[in-house]
Amino acid sequence: MGMIDRFIGMGATATALGSAVGGVAEIFTQNATRRMELDEQAYAHAVTQLGQEFQQARAGWFDGFVNGLNRLPRPLLALGTMALFIYAMVEPSGFGLRMEGLQQVPEPLWWLLGAIVGFYFGAREAHYLRDRVWPTRKPVGTTEAAQSAATVQGAPRPADDFSDNAALRDWAAGLRN
Repeated sequence: MGMIDRFIGMGATATALGSAVGGVAEIFTQNATRRMELDEQAYAHAVTQLGQEFQQARAGWFDGFVNGLNRLPRPLLALGTMALFIYAMVEPSGFGLRMEGLQQVPEPLWWLLGAIVGFYFGAREAHYLRDRVWPTRKPVGTTEAAQSAATVQGAPRPADDFSDNAALRDWAAGLRN
């Protein structure tokens, strides 16, 4: 190419003309490579900002107290149910009186109690379900937030890997067909 450029004598002119045409073309159509670079920069910036937002501050006594309260409902429900069985065996007449009292509770209050308990345990299950879907995710707040975002973005979902369960493998193959 260098010899032809020298023979024709349009090497610098052709380069300038090519740059001008490229610049004009970018007015009408977007440069896809530049768009991908800008998108990646914006994504890395957003993930870094999110990581900084959720960095763990040193927990004080109030945070420890609230975390302890958050851990109480499940053990209290389980131990309370066991205590009801013991109470029924130890003092049947008192247990009977309390159960008659429970029969007087209006049905809408039972629905409300069911909704509260359902939402509490449903939100808890949803939290663990989200963490189970992306186990390769690093905790947010690390200094490598942008790098972990790239890892999460390209990581295969373990829900699609059924190598250890033949029944799920057959089921997934049926869905693909």
